[in-house]
Amino acid sequence: MKNLEKALQWIDLPTIFIAYFSVIIYYTIFRFSYLILVYLVISLLALIWHNGIGACLKLSLILFVFASICMVIKQQETNDFARETKVTEITPILDTIQVNGDQVSFRGKSGKQIYQVYYKVPTEQEQQYFMTLSQSVVLSVSSQLELANQKRNFNGFDYQTYLKTQNIYRVLTIDQILDIKTKKSWSLPLLRRKAILFCEQNFPQPMSAYMTGLLFGHLGKDFDEMGSIYTSLGIMHLFALTGMQVSFFVDFLRKGLFRLGFRRDVVDLFQIPFSIFYAGMTGCSVSVIRSLIQKVLANFGSKHLDNFSLTLFLLFLIMPKFLLTTGGTLSLLFAFVISTFGDRFEKLPKYRKLLAESLTLSLSVLPLLILYFHNFQPFSILFTFVFSFLFDVLFLPGLSLIFLLAMATGFSLTQVNMIFQWLEGLIKLVDSWHHYPLILGKPTAFVFLAMLVVTGFLIDQWFKLKVRYSLLLILLSLFFVTKNPPLPSITMVDIGQGDSIFLQDRLNRRNILIDTGGRVQFGATKKLQERTTSAMADKTLIPYLKSIGVSEIDTLVVTHTDEDHMGDLLAVANQIKIKRILTSEGSLKHAKFVNLLKKTHAKILVAHVGQRLKIFDRYLEVLYPLASGDGKNNDSIVLHGKLYGKNFLFTGDLEEPGERELLAHYPILAVDVLKAGHHGSKTSSSEPFVKAINPSIALISCGLDNRYGHPSTETLTTFRRYGIQIFRTDESGAIKFEKNSKSWHISTVK
Repeated sequence: MKNLEKALQWIDLPTIFIAYFSVIIYYTIFRFSYLILVYLVISLLALIWHNGIGACLKLSLILFVFASICMVIKQQETNDFARETKVTEITPILDTIQVNGDQVSFRGKSGKQIYQVYYKVPTEQEQQYFMTLSQSVVLSVSSQLELANQKRNFNGFDYQTYLKTQNIYRVLTIDQILDIKTKKSWSLPLLRRKAILFCEQNFPQPMSAYMTGLLFGHLGKDFDEMGSIYTSLGIMHLFALTGMQVSFFVDFLRKGLFRLGFRRDVVDLFQIPFSIFYAGMTGCSVSVIRSLIQKVLANFGSKHLDNFSLTLFLLFLIMPKFLLTTGGTLSLLFAFVISTFGDRFEKLPKYRKLLAESLTLSLSVLPLLILYFHNFQPFSILFTFVFSFLFDVLFLPGLSLIFLLAMATGFSLTQVNMIFQWLEGLIKLVDSWHHYPLILGKPTAFVFLAMLVVTGFLIDQWFKLKVRYSLLLILLSLFFVTKNPPLPSITMVDIGQGDSIFLQDRLNRRNILIDTGGRVQFGATKKLQERTTSAMADKTLIPYLKSIGVSEIDTLVVTHTDEDHMGDLLAVANQIKIKRILTSEGSLKHAKFVNLLKKTHAKILVAHVGQRLKIFDRYLEVLYPLASGDGKNNDSIVLHGKLYGKNFLFTGDLEEPGERELLAHYPILAVDVLKAGHHGSKTSSSEPFVKAINPSIALISCGLDNRYGHPSTETLTTFRRYGIQIFRTDESGAIKFEKNSKSWHISTVK
């Protein structure tokens, strides 16, 4: 280890400098942007200024080698991504198996490639087989390979990019399993799978979920509801295996070996294979591996920033793409902050030390948290302090002891489950008091870098009052800019097969959401097909709203009662406050819909012709329905407004009969941008209607490869006949109008 440190210090600079420039080079190659390139050049110039050209040349040689390795990895990724293969046999990685109703998912190996696999089981017997599978098997399959979905919304999740960070380049859908062959083998994923199944089969919920989560880093579908509550409180990270678990198990091992009389050097060496074993049992979580490496290096005399730097380089060797993941980035930042500022807390009493560390870590990771999740729970610092004590002092050692006792004797202390039931009741009560986090939006790359720099100086200069308040003011200004976008915008969000359109005024002064989207259910499902599902809005609309700083919706217009327009209403209300909901009189005839409205706790308004909703420089005006209807397609609320010089018409699911009625009442209706009715169906956007309003742009919201065949050929032909430019969410993803100077600028995700 000392020889390695000497080799790195040949450059006559601390190892942290090499680590710093390596990270910049890494992001330049894997996440290239001109801003990062400029940042790299400025950093190199600063290095030359302070350390001379000689040190810079030595550093450049090291960085050249490092960059060459990164380029080889990136080229290999490009080759693997482009490679077309056919899969006839797949070996499941057992500890990745998830069963949700009739949907089975897992990661599997075929040859040298790893695939994300999905399979719809036809029988309950097969469902049970995969739920309890605990031996290595090879599946002979008839299957289809395809690319994963890319990002479909602004600031949205890119599944394809995520899988690439896991070295997965194709999604495998199994049509039929032709044969199953058992093979004798032993592996850590197999052992982890057996341990998880043991917990789930011998302990009741929710106790088993906490046991598998804290000991093995596995949370099943049954924990989804509580997981969302922990997330809203900002303490879901307590289930991410980190230094807490590593310190507990490694310290327990070392103390045990010392009491048995082993020498320190033997204990240090024995810690290495134990670390490999524990990493495998926790699913090779990057935060666990990082913590284990730091522990091992500390035994060999590597401390503080040198320890951090060497850990970084070893992580690059073990998991080359770890910095491209959210967990990897957060874990590394945690480690850096502790390495840099940890000495300041050493002399504090235990609980003051824990509180000081929590405050420092929460502040330091705030820029990253809002970059990835766009919100922050202010009370999470207090919650983390309290619940860290419970998890670290009580649950982790207690559950470890109960697990080992059950494994050794077969006796399960299931009575302890009442403690976890009580805990979840307490968590739900706390959530009812502090449910909504502070939504801050997603910063631009420049603002994010500025936040990191200012936060670092703020922590370092905390005890200098004048500097502290100046830096706090700058940081608050950066948060304000992020939360309040300066340009007005209208976005048709890609929520799949449905409608959702969001209008946001400059600096977030006011906003209007038209429909929420939702999943349409088709007929009764068998018990086998019952799945734990999340709302479509949880992955589409809600993340987008949070990314642009929306913490409250001024007016939500529910055009009518079809599920694909209002099915995710409660999901939206659960995460973002809604002031008032505007709906038609006919929609209020549906008791189920009325009960849904009551659960939102929003003010309910009934739409009437001529009603105006202020937005931008003018307003949206209700043109339809003209009379009380049935809450269905032809009772859709129709909105019209001349916004910054362009006339917009939003028609919900209005069909041809409603279009005729609308034209009869408004024979001269100026329209520049038409939101096509009923997702471009042939029952809407009739030729007489389109000819009369004569728009220049048509927007169609429909799902990719939807079962209805939307938009119809007839509708598309009509639009093309009149020279209308067409934008479709199934082809272009989300569509955004952004006010730029005197005109609207149109952009799409794809």
